[in-house]
Amino acid sequence: MKLDHIGIAVDDLEAARKLYGQVLGLAVGPVEELPERKLRISFVDLGAGGAGLELLCPTDPDSAVGKFLASKGPGVQHLAYRVEDIQARLAELKAAGVRLVDEQARPGAHGCLVAFLHPKSTGGVLTELVQHTH
Repeated sequence: MKLDHIGIAVDDLEAARKLYGQVLGLAVGPVEELPERKLRISFVDLGAGGAGLELLCPTDPDSAVGKFLASKGPGVQHLAYRVEDIQARLAELKAAGVRLVDEQARPGAHGCLVAFLHPKSTGGVLTELVQHTH
């Protein structure tokens, strides 16, 4: 596995895109709507071997990211690791006793497959697995 991205919860996506793009001078991608996850997102390319930032802005306060913002405020929400075969990796982790949020991979941003591991099994850090399909 290698780091794919760091998810950062924000309450104002346009302000965050301006901060990372205009102020910090990083390459900020377009806004992507993920209605099934109640999110608007934008990726930031860090130029570090493909790893980047995923800016996450909830469209519903009752969504997972909305609840995160309400309890913890803006900041790092998850770490995501790239895997080659997400279903095989989920099966290995489950067999090893890791608590899974997602037993099956589901569609994510950019057509990727994603699944989350529960923070109680990963040292308090919400962890996402990502399989790129292109």
